[in-house]
Amino acid sequence: MSLLKPLAMGVALALDLAAQSPATPPPPALLGFTLGGSATIGSQYIFRGLTQTDGKPTVQAELDLVHPSGFYLSTSFSNISWFTDQNAGVASAPTGLGSPAAVGAPLYEPGKVNSAAVELDLFGGYKWGFAKDWTLDVGLFRYLYPGTYDNLGAYRNPATTEAYLGLSYAWATLKYSQVISANTFGVNNSGGTSYADLTLAIPLGGSGWTVLAHGGRTAYATKANPGYFFNGSYVTGDNALFSYSDYKLGIAKEIKGYVLTLAATDTDAKSRAADHDLTIYENVMGRNIGKSTVTFTITKSF
Repeated sequence: MSLLKPLAMGVALALDLAAQSPATPPPPALLGFTLGGSATIGSQYIFRGLTQTDGKPTVQAELDLVHPSGFYLSTSFSNISWFTDQNAGVASAPTGLGSPAAVGAPLYEPGKVNSAAVELDLFGGYKWGFAKDWTLDVGLFRYLYPGTYDNLGAYRNPATTEAYLGLSYAWATLKYSQVISANTFGVNNSGGTSYADLTLAIPLGGSGWTVLAHGGRTAYATKANPGYFFNGSYVTGDNALFSYSDYKLGIAKEIKGYVLTLAATDTDAKSRAADHDLTIYENVMGRNIGKSTVTFTITKSF
């Protein structure tokens, strides 16, 4: 008998077994939901153009449950410092919101502190692929900041809830988010704040490189917040001063399952109010947290 026949049969059997056995094991599942996630380390944490860690490194993680029907539920974690880095005094006499020092009764009390070092997010919704390359995404996002809030004064607990609606086509996504909680990231009387943004992630052929571009607008309603904007002599502004635009331009590259991203961001966020002393986005170190900066991250999905 020719040796070619058993060789051919062996090759055919090997190909058949390979077709039946996937090269990689399927992802874990829970009640029909696929479990996935990612881990990220970065030079800093940027959220809507604002540094959340005052330019210091960040460690982040995310877990995702995705159902074939389109429903999903996710949670994510990151270190932060932005809340306690805020200036509870004025630019000429700075006092950190995380400091136990008194900055004037009756708003602040001696010996009591605030601490918030972690952001924990819960979000979920439904994605509908209604046509080729088109996806509609609707859901809710809850930002939580576990910590101690004993000495808030003019500030509020930063926990915030948003509803969002997104529309994606291939590598372009347009999204609108609106706050449905009473306050927005610690700003009193700021429910209804919105964020509209356009994000582009343009792949450069099969090179593994992706060009990133982003623009967004945070809009606070013109609402009085005298507890914050009263500088001791007169009211120097309102919540509209917290509105700003943010921009990002970057490049990403996938290398052996890791995504390396380098991005430049900038905003027109205001440092101070009209009296040039009461701070808006200027922290206790005297830095505008929305200033132009460059961030490098490494992300691994699993």
